Amino acid sequence: MADESLIAKIFPQLEGSQLHQLVKYSELLGEWNEKINLISRKDIQNVISRHIIPSLSISAVGNFTRGEYVLDIGTGGGLPGLPLAIACRETSFTLMDSVEKKIMAVNDMVKRLNLGNVKTANIRAEDFFGKFDKIVGRAVTNLANFLKYSKKLLKPKGKIFYLKGGDYTDHLKLPNAWNSYNVAEITGICELVDKVILEIF
Repeated sequence: MADESLIAKIFPQLEGSQLHQLVKYSELLGEWNEKINLISRKDIQNVISRHIIPSLSISAVGNFTRGEYVLDIGTGGGLPGLPLAIACRETSFTLMDSVEKKIMAVNDMVKRLNLGNVKTANIRAEDFFGKFDKIVGRAVTNLANFLKYSKKLLKPKGKIFYLKGGDYTDHLKLPNAWNSYNVAEITGICELVDKVILEIF
């Protein structure tokens, strides 16, 4: 399949079963997107290149390992959490969203993809309790708000990976409570997309 070959070219470490799951996820996302708005309708034909590959790119800099707990805040239709969960099978993921129908869609996709390392939470980040090794997000809100929500949910020495497209310069003006940042350009991983990953300590 062309989509599997594209993903395999960029992420050669993925097994055939993972590639198949990722393509299956793209199909399920399209199926659910006809019922509720999870991603832009104009993007549905390019869901692999514009949504799944950028989400997977976080794994190239995130170093998700066995036994870690990762929180995806504002997951929507499962992005970036579901592609990461498929790629990082030994890492536990919690996908959170305050919109019940989106979590309903994610739950259905998790079941049909047979993902045992994924839990979901239908709750607002500010009302959620727990501690995570890493937190991921994808254009949920401005970075200051995202950090505010994330701070109480992050373990000491934890990291945040925030996927951002377009102009990201304003996002680099971090609140004083955060020590440093790195920017990983996805164009160095994949020429198809114009997004960056903000790695925040």
